[in-house]
Amino acid sequence: MSLKQTMTVFELLDSAYVNGKAVVELFKDFAGVKASYQTVKETKASTDCITILIPGSDGKSKGGNAPTLGIVGRLGGIGARPSRIGLVSDADGAVAAISSALKLAQMQENGDVLPGDVLVTTQICPNAPTQPHEPVDFMGAPIDMATTNKYEVLPEMEAILSIDTTKGNHFLNHKGYAISCTIKDGWILRLSEDLIRIMEMTSGKPAVTFPVSMQDITPYGNDIYHINSIVQPCTATTAPVVGVAICTETPVPGCSTGASHEVDIALAVKFAVEVAKEYTRKTMTFYDETEFAKLQKQYGSMKHLLTK
Repeated sequence: MSLKQTMTVFELLDSAYVNGKAVVELFKDFAGVKASYQTVKETKASTDCITILIPGSDGKSKGGNAPTLGIVGRLGGIGARPSRIGLVSDADGAVAAISSALKLAQMQENGDVLPGDVLVTTQICPNAPTQPHEPVDFMGAPIDMATTNKYEVLPEMEAILSIDTTKGNHFLNHKGYAISCTIKDGWILRLSEDLIRIMEMTSGKPAVTFPVSMQDITPYGNDIYHINSIVQPCTATTAPVVGVAICTETPVPGCSTGASHEVDIALAVKFAVEVAKEYTRKTMTFYDETEFAKLQKQYGSMKHLLTK
């Protein structure tokens, strides 16, 4: 279960005073778990970038060989103060990522240690700006996307789940969460059968997926429409990236308060934890390496899509 961890993190972040230090304190008593934050300032705003390492028994951080999974909580900000009071819908990615780390840390404390490392990253900003977007307003970001990727997309991550609120659209008409195709080196690859299996196993329902366009995998700042930042990690890594979209049946602005659904976030957390278990013990893959090599050989590189 992951609802308890989700509620704990939700209540922690639902504050005008929360910062990176408060999140790091949540992990101080877990032996071996390393949590840190760094305040990153740009011209008009700042945010606290969080990194949490849950080391595996055979993880790279200990000199081992087990794969390392990255879980990235994507968002602009957890709050839009002073124009909005309370936790905004856009905070779901941060809540889910930190809750995943908390669940994995508690599992380790209880003797269930994964083979490989899990690296969790996100950011905490209770007073981020808002920005116009169709069909509903988005949360703005206290730092630009290149800087965000620098702190959230780490070179140690060998595969990435990128969790983001994805409610401001007309085509993802589902309440809960959905996953994207795997994206790697400018290629939008077919859906991972393993991820579909894990999604259906953890939810008890048919898998729900969402479309990703060529526009979405290009970098922010190129004056092209993006659904949101959910798959932007793909522009900063050669690791395969899959978006995990926390979604609703109707369009909801990212700057709305009272619009987060704890049970839906907890479902995404449960999915991320099960992926971490399987990926780090090599019982699943994000993509077919042989087929990807064949695509590259026959059609060439698509990495130019990852530049402005």
